[in-house]
Amino acid sequence: MPRTTFKNHVRVTGLLTQDLPTAMAVGSGITGTGTIVRQTVQKLGNLIETRILIDLTGLNGGGTAADIIGGNGLANCTFGRITAAANGTIFAGYMRCLEVPTGSNADVDLYAATDSTGTEDAAVTSLTGQAILLNGGTWTLNLTQALTAFPAANAYLYLASGTATAATFTAGIFEIVLFGA
Repeated sequence: MPRTTFKNHVRVTGLLTQDLPTAMAVGSGITGTGTIVRQTVQKLGNLIETRILIDLTGLNGGGTAADIIGGNGLANCTFGRITAAANGTIFAGYMRCLEVPTGSNADVDLYAATDSTGTEDAAVTSLTGQAILLNGGTWTLNLTQALTAFPAANAYLYLASGTATAATFTAGIFEIVLFGA
């Protein structure tokens, strides 16, 4: 496809389409009635922004702290894989609560691991290369927390219960934003 270079400002009216990397694959274990995962990756100059929206409705929280959240008894409960080619090297990020989790545990943590096979209700800490990115504590509406660690290249993302509550989520929406270069 030919490349067009503009020397001055460009104004676009209507729809602007940009070819972007393929969306991150969602594991087969992120399956529940009402569960939604949406992702976008944008390159803005030399900054790559990865934005993930996940609705926990229909997923299960684990019976023990650090248990993987996912479809009841299902494996592959990852909601995305970070790659250097698509997401860059992650150097900052945050997680925000858009709807408070109910039905299960409002204490939700964010992890990364090099395994993609994590199973609901199993310890995320038993996965190869696991790292906690955010110990979220009990979430409240619009609470935004900066990540305390960042996923390495080729790491898969997981949510895990912060405390023991083996039950199905009836609500709970999170936005996760990662900045890479």
